[in-house]
Amino acid sequence: MVVNESSAPTVAADIPLNERDTRWMAELARHILDHRASQEDVSIVHSQLGRFPRGMLAVGARCVCGRPLAVITRPLLPGGVPFPTTCYLTGPSAVKAASHLEADGVMRRFNDRLAADEELRSGYVRAHGLYRAFRHRIAALVGDDEEHVSAVSAGGMPVRVKCLHALVAQSLVMGPGANPIGDLALDAMSDEFSPSVCRCA
Repeated sequence: MVVNESSAPTVAADIPLNERDTRWMAELARHILDHRASQEDVSIVHSQLGRFPRGMLAVGARCVCGRPLAVITRPLLPGGVPFPTTCYLTGPSAVKAASHLEADGVMRRFNDRLAADEELRSGYVRAHGLYRAFRHRIAALVGDDEEHVSAVSAGGMPVRVKCLHALVAQSLVMGPGANPIGDLALDAMSDEFSPSVCRCA
């Protein structure tokens, strides 16, 4: 799908987070890495993706049945390949629902809303900062060099909506309020996917 670039607002990418948000991301990263992915988790995600999940550290969000919905991937994949998408959507029903929204033109509508709504823009810039702070803490905890990805987040943040899968993954991992576009996407796909309703079968 072609995103309407002309409607994407321009914002500063390096607006700092407040101390509370920085502390929240540090605590979340530590909590998640205190519960590393099990071999069963890796096997399930392998099946979900149809390939081995390189660089998978932990499960960041689970279905009510316990299966992974989104995983945490290290900033450097094996072999030293930089990988900015720290929160990676894997649950098949979530992936399918996000793909359906993208095919239905929802990203264009979200970009139009970003251009018109200052509060939404501000929340989206904050989501970009949260994502970077979270990955920075993950990198520090696992000893990865994030130099090649430190300035970017995922999903088109902070200026446009480019990939709903990445934004939904952030909302699932960090919870409501972290990414307003991810939250809107979850609301829009609620008939097809919800983390509180198991559709894994």
